[in-house]
Amino acid sequence: MRILIVEDEPKTVAYLRKGLTEQGYVVDFAHDGESGLHMAQTADYDALVLDVMLPRLDGVGVLQRLRERSDTPVIMLTARDSVDDRLRGLGAGADDYLVKPFSFLELLARLQAITRRGRNEAVRLTVGDLHLDLLARRATRAGKRLNLTAKEFALLSVLARRQSQIISKTVIAELVWDINFDTDTNVVEVAIKRLRSKLDGPNQTKLLHTVRGMGYVLEHRDEEPA
Repeated sequence: MRILIVEDEPKTVAYLRKGLTEQGYVVDFAHDGESGLHMAQTADYDALVLDVMLPRLDGVGVLQRLRERSDTPVIMLTARDSVDDRLRGLGAGADDYLVKPFSFLELLARLQAITRRGRNEAVRLTVGDLHLDLLARRATRAGKRLNLTAKEFALLSVLARRQSQIISKTVIAELVWDINFDTDTNVVEVAIKRLRSKLDGPNQTKLLHTVRGMGYVLEHRDEEPA
């Protein structure tokens, strides 16, 4: 899953980014409201973590404009603990609210809850005999659980959500690693090789395919090409 953090406190951004990345999320961030709004409107995110007090455009303003065209789940963060502040955020369209300081585990649980409510149709994916539960972070093939690292699960999720679509290395690098990832390295190829070993290894039917010069595709093919 891909999360956007809009927060102007570097320590909070670093804390959230580290924790969410370790959980296998792809994390982008913006340090002011205008940049955050632009990113939220031009990219596909599973959820936003949005601070109320932001430079250039406050969190409520960001949320009000975002809600004109998007129902992306949003958790608002604030140092204020008054009923009026919470009602203002919720009234603007926030799905949940956390007061600083907060527990990372609580934020994680609330992220899982709002993404479950907001996108029930996308939390379980099936490709042939491969089954993914995005919230439980569980993948099984032919009934057997795949022992995947956080990055391998993120990579498989990206491919599964776009099953039967060819995805280039550049797009994979952006979605699984970082928007400024250096695609001249062989990290994508290495990750694909490791995932393919765990996913397809002993199975006669292969799901992860390389399309030369274009990228990779995850799909069930009834007959392998000669």
